[in-house]
Amino acid sequence: MSWLTEYVRPKIRTLLGRRDVPENLWIKCPACEQMLFHTELEKNLLVCSACGHHMRPSVAQRLAWTFDDGAFTRIELPKVPADPLRFRDSKRYTDRLKEARDKTHMEDAIAVANGMIGGHRAVVAAMAFEFMAGTMGAAVGEGLVAAARLAVLQDAPLIVFTASGGARMQEGAVSLMQMPRSVIATSLVKEAGLPYITVLTDPTTGGVTASFAMLGDVQIAEPGALIGFAGPRVIEQTVREKLPEGFQRAEYLLQHGILDMVVKRGEMRATLARLIGLLRPEKAAPPEPVAA
Repeated sequence: MSWLTEYVRPKIRTLLGRRDVPENLWIKCPACEQMLFHTELEKNLLVCSACGHHMRPSVAQRLAWTFDDGAFTRIELPKVPADPLRFRDSKRYTDRLKEARDKTHMEDAIAVANGMIGGHRAVVAAMAFEFMAGTMGAAVGEGLVAAARLAVLQDAPLIVFTASGGARMQEGAVSLMQMPRSVIATSLVKEAGLPYITVLTDPTTGGVTASFAMLGDVQIAEPGALIGFAGPRVIEQTVREKLPEGFQRAEYLLQHGILDMVVKRGEMRATLARLIGLLRPEKAAPPEPVAA
């Protein structure tokens, strides 16, 4: 080693200070593998500027993007039994719940909030894929019922953002019973004459697709979202045929009449506001009396 390495370089580092590069400074797009600067990606609502791929946000981000000025009020959801079946596989279900709650700071895979969208009062239920893959257990069913009751109470439309891997196996039949419960929740809203809008995000699969996700008065999806009941590989093995390109993606479902529209994330709030305005036009003010 020379004196430059042993003496000069350490002195320079001491004077200038060592600058560590944050690990999350750049994020690689999972679709096109383009490296994206994280602050620019956040400004673009987690949409890749190179290929338009919509990445999965957290529930907090979803709610902030949906309500006017990011202002909303989350409601406390009903408590449910933590482990009704005392389920255990490689670890106890209660341990899995604790890990998910510590990681996400959420009680379960759904959050419900109310606020304004385009100047219209609205109730939004958003599923959290980050919480055990957004699987639907008793807590999600209770959350949907609570959201429906809040919408009826406030005389406001209900908007549900879906993101789920399906039923939660650790709750067995209890999880499956949330399918009819969620249908009842949507019926409460519709019987009150209120709009029920679903926004299907990536992925929406299993029992969620087979229940409340497909019952919207208007059904929207984000670009490229995977939407289906069983996975493509299972379907191919069952029908013994090669599936069409893009099968179970939002654009394919739109072409075949299952969805009403595919909306980019940056246009979602304006689209929801426009739909609410069309489905719930403001009552016209009564005409002023004409003087005799």
